[in-house]
Amino acid sequence: MNTATVSIDVFEFLDDTHREIQRQIKQLHALVDAIESDGLNQATREMAREVLDFFNTEARQHHLDEEKHVFPSLLGSEDANVVQAAQHLTQDHGWLEENWIQIAPSLEAATSGNLWFDPMELRHALDVFEALYADHLLLEESIAYPEAKKRLEGIDTVGMGREMAKRRAVQQSRQQEVQDE
Repeated sequence: MNTATVSIDVFEFLDDTHREIQRQIKQLHALVDAIESDGLNQATREMAREVLDFFNTEARQHHLDEEKHVFPSLLGSEDANVVQAAQHLTQDHGWLEENWIQIAPSLEAATSGNLWFDPMELRHALDVFEALYADHLLLEESIAYPEAKKRLEGIDTVGMGREMAKRRAVQQSRQQEVQDE
């Protein structure tokens, strides 16, 4: 496998995660709609678990992928706009995490069949989360990823993909241990 193909594969993986983030946000909207109209039932509890698990694990791993493998190449740019974009995206990860910390307890409650939270407040937090992610993904896909692809062209990115896969495997193993307890 040549390095150009590997590099594209890594960015295809990152792009696939962006599509999954958007799908999970739509799922979260559907969940809030269902809770507002029908309350909690087995289907909404399972939907809450799926969204909660995704944003607690894969979305956080995705942000780490970018911070370890994409943004560093941008921070060394002589183009101030590229450096500013990388700094902005890193800051966005913090804001997304803050917003997620607001959303997650409601979803955790929903998975247990507990409706102590206000669905309208959850909807508001979701709207903020969605808007922030939309701007974030647009900046990554319009500036960060194309620029990083150029900067990483000709560099063997196999190790990058291996590190990403290994980190996920370790995380899955830890989650399985927790579930088995």
